[in-house]
Amino acid sequence: MAGLANYVSESYNELKNHVTWPTWPEAQRLTVIVAVFSIIFSLVIWGVDTVFSSVIEQYFEWIKS
Repeated sequence: MAGLANYVSESYNELKNHVTWPTWPEAQRLTVIVAVFSIIFSLVIWGVDTVFSSVIEQYFEWIKS
């Protein structure tokens, strides 16, 4: 149990004294960038999924005939 307390204490010390936190405007800018790329990436995945679904559907219709 002492190891866990030591870990939490050292983690807190690391976050408080050794991490360089971004400024509020920088954090907002980076959040917008992450949100935009997440939306773009999800749209690309949706598009690829739609194309593959159509291809597989056409393949099974071709086999069925």
